[in-house]
Amino acid sequence: MGLLNETNEQYYLGPDSTWNSLDEDYGSYQYISIKDAINNFMISYVGEDKLIPKLKRTDVAFHAQRGIQELTFDTLPSIKTQEIEVSPQLYMVLPQDYVNYVKFTWTDSSGIERVIYPAIKTSDPKPIVQDSNYEYTYDNNGEIIYANESETLKKFAASSGRPTLEENYNNWDIMSVQNYGRRYGSNPENMQNNGTFYIDRVKGLVHFSSDIVGKIITIKYISDGLATDGEMVVHKFAEEALYKYIAHAVLSTRINTPEYIVNRFKKEFAAARRNAKIRLSNIKIEEITQVMRNKSKHIKH
Repeated sequence: MGLLNETNEQYYLGPDSTWNSLDEDYGSYQYISIKDAINNFMISYVGEDKLIPKLKRTDVAFHAQRGIQELTFDTLPSIKTQEIEVSPQLYMVLPQDYVNYVKFTWTDSSGIERVIYPAIKTSDPKPIVQDSNYEYTYDNNGEIIYANESETLKKFAASSGRPTLEENYNNWDIMSVQNYGRRYGSNPENMQNNGTFYIDRVKGLVHFSSDIVGKIITIKYISDGLATDGEMVVHKFAEEALYKYIAHAVLSTRINTPEYIVNRFKKEFAAARRNAKIRLSNIKIEEITQVMRNKSKHIKH
């Protein structure tokens, strides 16, 4: 019995019978919903004379969601994007379903994305207000008064993101003794002029250096695959890995389950996840061949 339950016309035109009106569900055949995955697991693994004689559907649903999270972080193609124009305040708010970033870029006049690198040697410390004698100030309740913005952040926002002489040649005595004849130019991490960013994870903000103002930037980030009902899907290449994850998670939390059974499904999940990564890597021999032609170019030193 075929799995397609709609005609070609229904697929291409969608519910409103209008071409490309954004209500279509293009490309959905490559995924399986979490509801179908739970149903399939209950049919295949739960019941009399099966691996798990009895199991609540709510337990399967919990482990299925956890499985989607685990697979989303390192196996499934789960990168999401947002594009904004940077305001004069030089910050943006992290996306609602943000977990970790992949990269930040700004778009030039040709539509090429230029990578923005993180400023790993700065932060946004909590600034204490001091009086003229450099003593801390307190409110009526005896609590320390804090400023709205730190001097460190102000200086970072005013910077261009490029290294300065002070940053490159500080501590000259140590450098002249230990690094004599070994240092050539700037640090490689600073040898770019695309600007820098810093993420304040407490406030949920991304701060940019001054040369990013007015530019169109894109954040590419990872979510957990559970933000909305539409996102709770699994690619069919990773479907078996999800079943093995649920089986291992259920068996490892049950009392009196033989340890060799738990270890067996732990290994099976690892193998299934590895197979899913290989399949989803989407390697094409023609594309690799085209890239490898670059080896014939001469590299000048």
